[in-house]
Amino acid sequence: MNRYLQEVRDAHVLIQRWLGDVNADDALGDALLARFSASFSMVTPHGALLDVNALRSFFRAQRGARPDLQITIAEARVLTQHAHGATVFYQEWQQLPGQPAMPRFSTAVLTCDDAGEILWQHLHETAQPVT
Repeated sequence: MNRYLQEVRDAHVLIQRWLGDVNADDALGDALLARFSASFSMVTPHGALLDVNALRSFFRAQRGARPDLQITIAEARVLTQHAHGATVFYQEWQQLPGQPAMPRFSTAVLTCDDAGEILWQHLHETAQPVT
């Protein structure tokens, strides 16, 4: 699998574990937050613009806030790729037990640091209508 597509999947496994388990270890949160660039930005499904500090605050406050959360990634594909990163599109489904799935379309700009580690530079999520 393409390393950028794998990064999307791996990051969402960590997000699911962090948000879904109140007993998630601090090291898990640290590993999750280390994936985001210092200049990270995000447009949320509701149109808010977050910087990396707001994202960190959100994740720190939300450990275990969504018990048994399930996240599924589908239709992931690389839109562009170059020597220092890629832009990836994917569909994300978040679901809590007994509730309908909340689908969204996401576009992520991923870059590589000097050590070759992938960092999330920008993420734009758009809520998808539930039919």
